[in-house]
Amino acid sequence: MISLREVRDSDLPVFWEHLSDPAAQHVAAVTRKYHYDREQFDGYWARIRTNPDIVIRTVLADDEVVGHASVYGPPDERSVTYWIDRSHWGRGIATAALTALVGLVGTRPLHARAAADNAGSIRVLEKCGFVVTGRDRGFAQARGGEIDEVVLLLN
Repeated sequence: MISLREVRDSDLPVFWEHLSDPAAQHVAAVTRKYHYDREQFDGYWARIRTNPDIVIRTVLADDEVVGHASVYGPPDERSVTYWIDRSHWGRGIATAALTALVGLVGTRPLHARAAADNAGSIRVLEKCGFVVTGRDRGFAQARGGEIDEVVLLLN
């Protein structure tokens, strides 16, 4: 059973383990400095957890912490992001979690981006009702250069 709940302090070490996985970073492609530095990770999570404009939830699979999902950004540019531990990929967890999150938030439109070669993430977003609206290029720290991205929208 997949569920969402508020983030707890005890979730953070698990999130660190998920986010600092080099293989998962490569697939996600677009990473931030907090994916590589625990001090920056702690500071980042302290900031986002106190920001009332960010909706962030822990993703549970049968009561095990397997990732997180959030909605962030200004009202007219709200975006979704999620991260599921690599050992749980391919089980429908990301789709179930994102479906629950977009239902919880209710805000539209919602925006998303994915590396153009990340077919799994693009498929998750499409299953949740997002449609590809364009392509872009962006810097992918995990790959050390620019990559092609897919831009998606949920109305």
